[in-house]
Amino acid sequence: MTGINTLLKKMVTLAAVSVALLAQPVLSSDEGMELATKVYNRPAGKDGRSEVTMIIKGTKRQERIRKLISYRLDKGGGERWNMMRFTEPADVENTALLTKDHPGDESDQWIYLPALDRVRIISSKRKGGKFVGSDFTYEDLRDREPDMDTHTIEGKEKIGGIECIKLVSIPVDKSNSIYTKRISWIHEKTLTPLQVDLFQKNKSKPVKRLKAKKLKKIQGIWTILQSTMYDLKKGNTTRLATNRVEYDLGLPEDLFSKRGLSDSSLFR
Repeated sequence: MTGINTLLKKMVTLAAVSVALLAQPVLSSDEGMELATKVYNRPAGKDGRSEVTMIIKGTKRQERIRKLISYRLDKGGGERWNMMRFTEPADVENTALLTKDHPGDESDQWIYLPALDRVRIISSKRKGGKFVGSDFTYEDLRDREPDMDTHTIEGKEKIGGIECIKLVSIPVDKSNSIYTKRISWIHEKTLTPLQVDLFQKNKSKPVKRLKAKKLKKIQGIWTILQSTMYDLKKGNTTRLATNRVEYDLGLPEDLFSKRGLSDSSLFR
């Protein structure tokens, strides 16, 4: 559960959260993998462009508002690229992140810092680092293929009155994630995670939670238009509001390049 568009596929604020566990047996990992694969492959177009507002709120309720444009390209076979560029405010303007998720558990990330006029690679050691001061880490912005985890269905629960399938995912290789477990509540009709709880080592409770609020069908594709990441330890939140989204634009591969990172003229 991956760039902003990938990320929105993972994200999960339903105004009221009501959890009512239905007494159902735990299903086999085969059913879990089948569901995880359907969620990963759910329709999202061959490419897409989104205009997004990011609202970061700390415990003292101060807000930082940032705007960005996100581009996504699905090349098929597990190869997915994403480019994000901030447009406002001035202190982050033209900061850009390029993520290339390759088949398997390999991903490459680069960030362009306009103040230094330099492109830097994001090493795997930094995947737990915060992205531009938000509650999203660099790993949160990477794609994650289904076979990187084991998946088990643990019955059904309601999130905000909506019945969802509860899917528990645990990394096969513990070294390739900062999280030890993910619990996702999947809306079966849209194959959308309405909530994702993220756990870390030696923590019995989730450290972060992603929740989706508003879904709309755009160009025949179910799209999350509002979502929030909660830091459950610090009490911070980062909300994403998608103001405009378009699919299947025929975006050129050149856009998703190191040149594209530093050349804002390529972004429209």
